[in-house]
Amino acid sequence: MRIGTELPRAGRRLTRARLLRATAAGAAALSLAGGLAACGDSGSSDSGGGDGGGDLRVIAVADQKPALDPLIKAYESANPDVRITATYAPTDQVQTSVRTQLGAGNAPDVHVVYPGSGSAMSMAEIARAGLLADLDDQAWTRSIPASLDGAFRVDGKTYLYSAGSSVIGAIYNRRAFERAGVEIPRTWSELIASCAAFRRAGIVPIALGAQTPWVTQLITYALVPSTVYARDPRFDDQQLAGERSFSDSGWRDAMEKYLELQREGCFNDNPNGTTFEQQTSMVGTGRAAMAVQVSAVLAGFRDAAGADRDDISMFPFPGAENPADNWIPAGVVVGLGVSVRGNTEGGKRFIAYLGEPENMNRWASAVAAIPLVRDDSTRIDPALESFLPYIDDSKAVPFMDQRWPNAEVQPTHFAVIQELLAGKTDVAGALKKMDDAYGKQ
Repeated sequence: MRIGTELPRAGRRLTRARLLRATAAGAAALSLAGGLAACGDSGSSDSGGGDGGGDLRVIAVADQKPALDPLIKAYESANPDVRITATYAPTDQVQTSVRTQLGAGNAPDVHVVYPGSGSAMSMAEIARAGLLADLDDQAWTRSIPASLDGAFRVDGKTYLYSAGSSVIGAIYNRRAFERAGVEIPRTWSELIASCAAFRRAGIVPIALGAQTPWVTQLITYALVPSTVYARDPRFDDQQLAGERSFSDSGWRDAMEKYLELQREGCFNDNPNGTTFEQQTSMVGTGRAAMAVQVSAVLAGFRDAAGADRDDISMFPFPGAENPADNWIPAGVVVGLGVSVRGNTEGGKRFIAYLGEPENMNRWASAVAAIPLVRDDSTRIDPALESFLPYIDDSKAVPFMDQRWPNAEVQPTHFAVIQELLAGKTDVAGALKKMDDAYGKQ
């Protein structure tokens, strides 16, 4: 899964020329690129050479800031010959700016990269365009589980740094649950029944900020592990082989459940007119009980709660009638890659530092992720503890888009969910559009 909205038309292999063409029309986004020029347009002339010292330019998404800022400070303290200039912005804006710079050949030394192959800024797409440095000789790469190879590697080489996995579930406000007298639901029926209880207490059951396109995907992502993979763990392989489709699978069940939540009054009014920021505020202040979200944004919900930040926690979102049949999505968190232009050696040296076990754990802790490797010294955010049994019992699957074959499916998914919520399509029509996008080469 990627958190963001802007994608070039995809289905074709990404090249430098296509990257540039894909972003040339985005005037507003290009104005952001100009705003980032102070740290992003200097090219490689002052990057510090190839010995791993000198200046580094880093562009990342806002969700990475709590992890990166303290690690950058510690790295600079230990390496006084290095100065790192880091810029953060919302995901859709950063992605557009970085794509523009990649196409123009003046990308930052280290920049945001998404796991797998499902978006235009994904590891596989950028690596195959020859724009990322190989990190496979670094020690931390040996901790990557074989099951996650597709998120980190292409043709046996590692191009993505990520500290671990985040999960999707319900971020909730404990006080709102207490006011409504609702226990954490463990089945689909309990979840539906809770909506009426919250409404009686004057609380929005589930805040949905579907005006922000990437938010639209999260409820289906939370349900599909239970409706698809619990029944058929090999669904991705079968779909890639052309033996299965969205339309003839539990994706239909998940979409119907999405609409059932709407019919049962579980959402706020006008989800398509509500933003992610409004969704966050609603849960943080207790006006809404919960929101289906990725654990990486837990900190933002806690900030919205202010002095009541300890009331914000998280639980697995139930998609089945039998609790034993509930599965969860757990995907590799958004990471970083090193440009093959500019200060490549300096960028790789910085990534090697981030890959040291204590730093990987610090990063994972800062973004409420589960580190690649857990041991007795690992500290997991208490909000994630209820997700660990699913991971340990192999009832967790990667975010769906990390196995999709092109960058066309995800924006189609965003769009059809908005259309479903607006009553402009039905489940069959939505899934057909996703199947058509999946089949593009």
